Amino acid sequence: MGVNLKELLIRKPIKLEELKGKTLAVDAHNTLYQFITTIRSPDGSVFTDAQGRTTSHLIGLFNRTTKLMEQGLKLAFVFDGKPPALKKEETARRRELKEEALRLYEDAKKAGETDEMHKYAARTSYLTPEMIEESKTLLHALGLPVVQAPSEGEAQAAYLVKKHQAFACVSQDYDNMVFGCPRTIRNLSVEGKKKVPGKMQFISVEPEMIELKENLENLDINQDQLILLALLVGTDYNYGGVHKIGPKTALKLVKEIKEPEILFKKVEWEKHCQTDWRELIKLFKEMPVTDDYKLNWHPVNEKELKQLLIEKHNFSVERTEKKIKDLLEKQEEKKQSGLNKWF
Repeated sequence: MGVNLKELLIRKPIKLEELKGKTLAVDAHNTLYQFITTIRSPDGSVFTDAQGRTTSHLIGLFNRTTKLMEQGLKLAFVFDGKPPALKKEETARRRELKEEALRLYEDAKKAGETDEMHKYAARTSYLTPEMIEESKTLLHALGLPVVQAPSEGEAQAAYLVKKHQAFACVSQDYDNMVFGCPRTIRNLSVEGKKKVPGKMQFISVEPEMIELKENLENLDINQDQLILLALLVGTDYNYGGVHKIGPKTALKLVKEIKEPEILFKKVEWEKHCQTDWRELIKLFKEMPVTDDYKLNWHPVNEKELKQLLIEKHNFSVERTEKKIKDLLEKQEEKKQSGLNKWF
């Protein structure tokens, strides 16, 4: 779900051409959930292969990633590891919501209400270990680096940017900022549109960049205060935050009350959250990250792509081969262009 900071932030449009040649650390789980939530049939069901295995995540990942690669973007995908123990309550809450959505979906199905079926089906989305491993296999076949985070992928992606190994994080959520990510890119898509959740319609969007330093200066707060603000509004570790405190009120409070002890006493933290706020602050500041990764890009493995998509999951031979051919041609053009600079 992420931290609700949208109304406070400066978000600047950015063109894909401006990102050409730049390394982008993609929040893999955030991206895959977009695909399995939106790439569905009119009745809300996910796309599957001949054996009934879900393919919506692979369809989205293959199509979007190849298009971005053709634009010259250097993508590195960061996957979640073991979730923090403090996320257990939120995980349970989400599971209950999915179970309720499934019940409502079945009711809509019996009533023949297609729109309602689509709306509730999207809320039942989940990633299985097999779907995650297949996604990694696809990315490896595309020659892209995969980074396995020890815990939250957002923190690991932010770490890459802070180390100047990536230009920005790519995510629809704002949590990267709370983990100190200098730059975040949202709406990264060649199509310039995104699907409206729960509906069979699309809206126009454009990529946008959020710079942490610019926003902290504009809000007149520091990184520590941003973490406090996030806790008041609500995070994945304290869903809902403090009752009746929205982003603007939270901003006002963290600017007026400098001492965390006084701040959380004033808002009566214990009435709204069972977890000690000190633990949550420590979690954001000390989320485990790793240096055990390599950001290397390799040539596309055409054979492996065909085995996964065509042979295993029954993707269209013609469309898949055309996409692979287009990608290889683009990469060859780029290679020749680079060689020509030396003559």
